[in-house]
Amino acid sequence: MGSFPGHVLPGTLFLLVGVWHIWSSVVRYASNPKTFRVKVWNPVPGFDGRLKYLELYVIAIGGFIDMCIELLYSTHLKLVVNGVLNPTHMNNFEHGGMLLMFFIFGVITLLSEKTSFLPLPEGALCLIAATAFCAEYFLFYFHSTTHTGLEGYYHLILVLLIGLCILSIIAGALMPTSFPVDLCSGIAITLQGLWFYQTAFTLYGPMMPEGCQLKGNDVVCPLMDNQIRGELLASFQLFYLVLGVLVGVVASYGFAASRFGHSDLKSLHTSEHGLDQN
Repeated sequence: MGSFPGHVLPGTLFLLVGVWHIWSSVVRYASNPKTFRVKVWNPVPGFDGRLKYLELYVIAIGGFIDMCIELLYSTHLKLVVNGVLNPTHMNNFEHGGMLLMFFIFGVITLLSEKTSFLPLPEGALCLIAATAFCAEYFLFYFHSTTHTGLEGYYHLILVLLIGLCILSIIAGALMPTSFPVDLCSGIAITLQGLWFYQTAFTLYGPMMPEGCQLKGNDVVCPLMDNQIRGELLASFQLFYLVLGVLVGVVASYGFAASRFGHSDLKSLHTSEHGLDQN
């Protein structure tokens, strides 16, 4: 079982990275569609110092802080009991391992970008990022904590969104010039962050469906009708989150095209439209 802060903190990290990825992707494509390349991370333009790598610092430092919370604060430093890992906190150990993978991705990418010790191509960095998301996927799929009922339904949707992150990032390594693939990665990461927030407000906050309640560490819906109603509500919540993100993407693209649009952008659209008519 989780908690409200335990979902909001990772949700915030994913949301920040995802929104930044969407914006950077549409700006890079609008600025010069012919030279567009998939990027697993996006520097802050106009800065050559540390601020340039702000996204990687958010990933590495944010992942490290969240990992420390899971392994040190939540366990009250009782990591080992009778010579073995404390079975009471296996959930925290699993989350800590997942966060370690994102921390490693951030550190490896910083070393690759800022030093000559580990020069890795963008495709390799995409695969490392996909590995971190795979660790997250396996965590929530093979969780030691039994997610059943309404809680299980919310975590099932989360697993599907994580899977979309994995597929889009691997596709970026295989199709390094595809704008839709790069944009899909940002959308998937953003949706994952938003779903962490939605889960926090629904299961641990004021949006608990009628007839269900949080008892101890379990979400309980005494009547099956209440659980089904809660699952239908979750599907509707996912729909309006997807719709909201798509509206934001279209608005961002329109603004980027008008503000940073390259001459090739209009000619490319005109040529593609002409081919469709023929």
